[in-house]
Parts: sequence; C-alpha cells; structure tokens
Amino acid sequence: MIAILQRVSEAKVEVAAKTVGEIGAGLMVLFAVCEGDTEQEMTFLCDKMTDLRIFADDKGKMNRSLIDTKGEILLISQFTLCADWIKGRRPGFTKAAPAQMAEQMYKNAINTIRNKGIRVESGVFGKEMKITQSNEGPVTLILDSREKFGNPKY
Repeated sequence: MIAILQRVSEAKVEVAAKTVGEIGAGLMVLFAVCEGDTEQEMTFLCDKMTDLRIFADDKGKMNRSLIDTKGEILLISQFTLCADWIKGRRPGFTKAAPAQMAEQMYKNAINTIRNKGIRVESGVFGKEMKITQSNEGPVTLILDSREKFGNPKY
C-alpha cells in the first residue's frame, strides 16, 4: 500500500467539472492499494497519516500532527502508484489490487480516518479526476507499507 502525503493550505477534486471534495489546511493524499495489501497495512498507514508530526509548531519546527492542528484530508484513490515501470516504456498495472478489493480498502481507509475525528473528503473511485492544491513547505512524504510489512507480491 502506498500513500503520498502532501501538506496543503487547500485542495479540491473535481469529477466532470463538478467539485466532489474540498479541504482547507491539511493533507492531500494519493492512496494506492496494491496486490496482497491487508487491512493491517491500511490501518498502519492511516495512523501514520494522522499522527506524523509534519506541521509547524509556534517555533516553526515540524512538531505537530494533523490531529494536533485539526487539519483535514483529501484522500484520492490512485492505482497508478502500483505501476511496474522497470521494463519497457509502458507501465504495467498488474500489481494493483483488483478494483473491488481496492475500492473497499479505500472506503475503509476513509472510515478509519473519520473515526479519529478528522474531516475527510475524497475523490470518486475509478473516475477521471482533476485535482488542484496549494502545497505548503513543500512537504511531501511517500509512505509504503512494504517498508514495514514487506510484500513479496510486488
């Protein structure tokens, strides 16, 4: 499972020229479920998204979490993060989780974060989306559950 976190002052997602999700200060997260990923990995990544101290304190140091700042999350499903790009010039996507499993895991991630008291907005799974955001910092982190759990399937 892969999540790319970007600290933002605002972000929004549109589908067919209609805004379907919009946040103020917080995180814009691209979220990919890869083949073999588990609920345990999803919970771990959701905890990291909300608990990492990547927001500035009064002294300008990254010492506060999303929970501390009462920030928001815009969570966007992005299967292309699971791409196999090593061989050839066209990426392959066989390492992405099957759509039904990925969509359920994506919905579970949204609920897991909401259950922590955080406002979550989202895109529309499987749709073409336009995302606009104002990055802060910039601060961008790539969280990959393979670093903790390993996953021989990808």
